This record gives sequence, C-alpha cells and structure tokens, in this order.
Amino acid sequence: MTPPLIRTRFDARSTADDVLADADVVGLRVVVTGASSGLGAETARSLTAAGAHVVLAVRDTTAGDATADAIERTTGTRPDVRPLDLADLVSVRTFTDGWEGPLHLAIANAGVVTAGLERTPAGRELQFATNHLGHHALVRDLHAALAAGADSRRGARVVVLSSTAHMRAGVDFDDLDFRRRPYDPQIAYAQSKTAGALFAVEATRRWADDGIVANSVNPGGIATGLQRNFSPAQRASLDAAEAAGVFSYKTVEQGAATTMVAAVAPEFATTGGHYLDDGVEAYTVPDDALMADHPHGVKAWALDPEAAERLWGVSEDLTRGQ
Repeated sequence: MTPPLIRTRFDARSTADDVLADADVVGLRVVVTGASSGLGAETARSLTAAGAHVVLAVRDTTAGDATADAIERTTGTRPDVRPLDLADLVSVRTFTDGWEGPLHLAIANAGVVTAGLERTPAGRELQFATNHLGHHALVRDLHAALAAGADSRRGARVVVLSSTAHMRAGVDFDDLDFRRRPYDPQIAYAQSKTAGALFAVEATRRWADDGIVANSVNPGGIATGLQRNFSPAQRASLDAAEAAGVFSYKTVEQGAATTMVAAVAPEFATTGGHYLDDGVEAYTVPDDALMADHPHGVKAWALDPEAAERLWGVSEDLTRGQ
C-alpha cells in the first residue's frame, strides 16, 4: 500500500518566519548556496534571525557581503560569507576542503537560467553543471560534516530546490550536455531540476543510516533575479503559464517557506526522498501528465529510484577528480 502523503500545517500563504516560529534552530550550522539575493537571501535571513549560524555560499562575494550586512542590520547577527562557484569544481573543492566541524543543514538553493546554450570551461552544459553537478559535488564532499552534525539530537538535512519546470523533462542520460539534440534552454533547465529531485532520492537512500535525509522542494512562482536572463520566448512561456493558472506569484517570504519546511519541520526530520510543494509532500503524476493540469504534482521520473541511482553514478564520474 502506498503510504499517505506527508502533511504539515503550512500552505502557499505561509512564510519562512511562520515555519521557524516554533522551531529550535539555535546553534545549527547551515550552508545556503546562492544566498546573495532572492530566495537564498531570505532563507539565510530567516534562519539567522532564529539563531542559526549561517554561511552564505556565493559566487559574488561583494553581493554576499552586502546581503550579510543587510541581515545583520535586521537580526543583529552577521552570517559568514564564503566564495563558491558551482560551475567550477575547483571552487567547490576549495569550499569543502575549507569546511571545519559539523554541518546540520545544507540548502542547495543556487540556480542559473540561460537564454541560450552556454558551457562551463570543462564543456558541460551550464544549467545542468551549476544546478545539479556543482551541488552534487558540494553536498557529497560535505557528507562527513553532515554525518557529524547528525550526531546531535536534531540530525542533519539536505534541501534541494527543484521547480514545477521539472515537469517539462526528465534526465536524458544519452545527451546530458545537448551535443546531439537541438538546444532548448527550458528543457535544459527542466532536466537540471529533475536531477535535483533525483539527488534527494539517492542521497537519502545512501545516507539515511548516517542520520542524513534529503528532500527537494518547489518554492513556487517568485519574481527573482533568476529570470534576468530570460529570452522573449522564455518570458512569454512564463506569462502564459501564469495566465493559465499553472502558478500564482508568491512573495519571496512565502517562496522560502517550503524550503524551511523541508529544513526544520518535524514531519521531515527522519524521512527523505520526497518532493514538497506549498509546505506539504506533493502527489505523484504520470510522466505524460500536463504541467497545466498538475501544477502542484511531481512527475514520476523525478522520484524514480533507478534513475536516481544511475544519475548518482554519472554525476560521480563527471565530478570526481575534476
């Protein structure tokens, strides 16, 4: 029998502060990637205000310092700022090699959207490399720190930001970098967001016995800097989806709420591999389901354990020794 979906008292109107109101995060050590603006900045602010020790892992440390200063002005505590370029595996390794002590919560928030084909210096398609491969390497290499954090009474968690966009495409294992098929930035983004959900599935399978669970979340529609590089076609697609009722825009405070549910809600303290939407576990839909018909669902391909295990192996091959 399929277990019932996990429910919480939170919904689309909840904010990150609402979720943290009754949570004890004092002293938790947290990494938030992409925390210099948007959802990452709000996630970091809310956790800092609640007493967590937060590290802003950012590509642009000048912007990160400005965000840290702003957080200090409103909370009285300044989070740390450390450089991290997820598209550069040397940068990822430098970050993880420099980490000392336990880690209780890793939030893979950073993301990039491109309007056309862009590649990393290593030749990887940029959206997949940044949104998935960089986070895979980061969290994998922080495993020992997370396991040390899990020795505490609160365990350790990983939160990966996915998106409703994952419904557009699964992972094309035969052409991850778009060397054979015509490039479509929306399909590339979708693939990277499906990959994030699959990472949470496999990380939980591998690490649950270490006290580490991972879940993926759909923050919903939020106007952030992520859309700054949209092409006219991408913008038109987003506007059409909003008009069709696929999503309604949330505030940044509301957008960070589902991340916080996965991060601190007791309902997800010891269970992982789930995809959350509007503060609860999403229902699974067939791979051929239309996004417009199921804006709060998750495609089966994003939770497939065989695909998750395969992707882990491929990601290891693409990130080890790079």
